Amino acid sequence: MRLRNKPWAKEKIASYPQYIIPQPEQYKGRWHELFANDNPIHIEIGTGKGRFITEMAKMHPHINYIGIELYESVIVCALDKLIENDLPNLRLLNVNAKELTNIFAKGEVERIYLNFSDPWPKKRHEKRRLTYRSFLELYENILVDEGEIHFKTDNRGLFEYSLVSFSQYGLVLQYVSLDLHRSDVEGNVMTEYEQKFSEKGNPIYRCEVKYRKPMS
Repeated sequence: MRLRNKPWAKEKIASYPQYIIPQPEQYKGRWHELFANDNPIHIEIGTGKGRFITEMAKMHPHINYIGIELYESVIVCALDKLIENDLPNLRLLNVNAKELTNIFAKGEVERIYLNFSDPWPKKRHEKRRLTYRSFLELYENILVDEGEIHFKTDNRGLFEYSLVSFSQYGLVLQYVSLDLHRSDVEGNVMTEYEQKFSEKGNPIYRCEVKYRKPMS
């Protein structure tokens, strides 16, 4: 993805600490305090321009959502949506996903969404894929027991790779679609990229997986 530089983005992010949390590490194990409730937490890694997570927060007011986006020039678009809607159950983090275990305690997150992640198609970049085993280990370290990952992409190669990666890690496949928009799935919320790809006639691939219950 080619990013347009927005030199004003950093200043805008700093101007809205109530929406983009400036030092999220201080809430590790205490996110319920920030949201002032004990509702489940769902996070989206690579939240992009924010359509998906904003619409999800509107649809499910009893779930707390956290959108994670590395690029300042992108997260400001999600910030604009949050400013417009002022959703009490949605907050944003401008951090790298590799920092997840510094931000969330074990069992603090119930579900992770991965939507249209960078496929990193070259073999030498495999470890950067958000479904690579080291990331799956990270996710396991913050999710509840039997926590879920919901994954969507238009990239068949990444989808096939991810199914293998999930299986090799021991995740349980709960749902799979090779053409989401022609399936009977209900409540699908499209991202900006999803709409663009779908309008071009590209099939959208989706799956839901969960971690196995730990052996007692």
